[in-house]
Amino acid sequence: MLPLHVAAAVLNQTPMDWDENQSNIVSALDDARARGADVVCLPELAICGYGCEDAFYAGWLRRTSLRRLGAILPATRGLVVTLGLPVMHRNALFNSCCLAVDGRIAGFVAKRHLAGDGLHYEPRWFKPWPEGERAEFEGGADLPGGPWPIGDLHFDIGGVRFGFEICEDAWVASRPGAALAARGVDVILNPSASHFSFGKQEVRRRLVLEGSRAFGATYVYTNVLGNEAGRIVYDGGALIATRGEMVAAGRRFSYRRFELINAVVDIDATRSSQARSASFQPSVGRDPLAVLVNHQFRGAATAAATPPQEAWEGSAARKEEEFLRATALGLFDYARKSRTSGFVVSLSGGADSAATACLVGLMVRLACADIGVAAFRETFRHAGLAGADARDLVGELLTTVYQATANSGAVTRDAARQVAEAINARHVEWNVESIVREYVALAERAEGRTLDWSRDDLSLQNIQARVRSPGAWLLANLHNALLLTTSNRSEAAVGYNTMDGDTSGGLAPVAGIDKDFLRAWLGWLETDGPVGLEPITALSAINSQAPTAELRPRADAQTDEADLMPYAVLELIEDAAIGRGMSPAECLSLLEQLHQGAGDSTRRRWITRFFSLWSRNQWKRERLAPSFHVDDKNLDPKTWCRYPILSGAFRSELDAIARDAPRG
Repeated sequence: MLPLHVAAAVLNQTPMDWDENQSNIVSALDDARARGADVVCLPELAICGYGCEDAFYAGWLRRTSLRRLGAILPATRGLVVTLGLPVMHRNALFNSCCLAVDGRIAGFVAKRHLAGDGLHYEPRWFKPWPEGERAEFEGGADLPGGPWPIGDLHFDIGGVRFGFEICEDAWVASRPGAALAARGVDVILNPSASHFSFGKQEVRRRLVLEGSRAFGATYVYTNVLGNEAGRIVYDGGALIATRGEMVAAGRRFSYRRFELINAVVDIDATRSSQARSASFQPSVGRDPLAVLVNHQFRGAATAAATPPQEAWEGSAARKEEEFLRATALGLFDYARKSRTSGFVVSLSGGADSAATACLVGLMVRLACADIGVAAFRETFRHAGLAGADARDLVGELLTTVYQATANSGAVTRDAARQVAEAINARHVEWNVESIVREYVALAERAEGRTLDWSRDDLSLQNIQARVRSPGAWLLANLHNALLLTTSNRSEAAVGYNTMDGDTSGGLAPVAGIDKDFLRAWLGWLETDGPVGLEPITALSAINSQAPTAELRPRADAQTDEADLMPYAVLELIEDAAIGRGMSPAECLSLLEQLHQGAGDSTRRRWITRFFSLWSRNQWKRERLAPSFHVDDKNLDPKTWCRYPILSGAFRSELDAIARDAPRG
């Protein structure tokens, strides 16, 4: 037996927060050393942060990264450690990983496959390193002591061979792991920055398990943790597998600065599995990509037992749990890193604002359960919190405000109050009808006529929504709080929101999810609730209502779905049109198959309405507050779904759909 003690640490880093990032790295290394680990895999670009974006172009960022690497090296004594940072070589920028061995640099591996889809824009900043190429890197005055090898390398350290698949490298058909296996690599290290989306952890588990089995190696995978840079939430969830067996798996959605898992693996066993494989074809010639390093491993102590999977991971409502935990962690880190002292939600008594308020309340409870009340208060010490428990802290951090007009009713007012009381938010009720009337009177004098609903419907609706914005902003400013907008993705798709009204705010926690799911999630939160927490039964007052903007006279009985279409249909069309790139005619054909209960004219009206509203409302989507990414259907034009503001893409096809509709 040839034992090796390996560890993987997930880190909650912040772009260019050099001191905190270094502190997190050193703390994780100290923990690994205390556990007896020999090897520690840290996340991709851990030194500077993964989400630096166009700051990667700045020379000062690269120079600072090199200096910080030098400062961290002493903390790697006795260990083999991966340390990610950007490296400039021959006027090209590479996403690289330094392998440090016992306080010294062994070399730099540069990422070969860059993530350039969806949220990721790595090809904007980095170049892919060509397969099989090796060069020399000089750190210069910022990192003296070079040159060091850089490129598509693997390392022989004290007789144990190590190779890399850096994040996207493991997601492509031509994984580098196959070539590494041919070179006899024993351990594959994967430093990643893999964003959260529903069900993605299962895909990662398969990649790690299959990598360890097919390559006959130990596979060590780690990830970023938390809301690193504002929009993207990383769930952590480190994994260690050997010979097709998972031997350690880390927690996800932790509120801690780092989480570490470790395991003792048998290098002799993985070598034997390669030898027994009839398909194993070793590369037996001279290997110019190998880097030899003298190092004596300490001899592995017995690793701590892997903690059992958290109960919520096995829940039948796992998607609901993931949405809660990803969004709550996103809110926690956004507030912590922006030094916000609280949150304000314009609580209308409807589903979206209720969900937003509940997410804040549940964030506080989850965080306190994880790190403790004292640590939570310390995290937000700039807010001067004094609460003795999570419920008290919600009351200090969250203010909700119900702003009535003449078209508001007792049902929504009471529902808003009940939800605020249930989560212990500080709740305010205002009547803004007099302000609405003042604006209407000003417009009537300017136009020289009386405004009425038959002629001025949309204008009269929008002024009510816009009048609510200044008061909510005022409350946020008074408390150094973050005003949260409450629009969901379905509304964003068709522009069913009022710019500078209900879209006002600095962060949109539910804008990444569709309304159909959000309503189902609220139903689950009312009746079942997350594992370890009680349901919020006060949501029955929300869930019993038909969603309504409540902006028209009450006699009109306005509802969202009457204004638009059933939310389930809207989600279906959005997924087909935007997610799968289907044309209006193709979407109509899909509706004919799936919604035969609706008449042909109704289906055509839905298609025409969706595509017309989608095309004319891109300008609104460009202006929406940042949202969290929770699935791979995001409409955020800055990170996922780019679309022209002006287009005539569907005009002729929609005209044909309307023209071919049956008469009478």
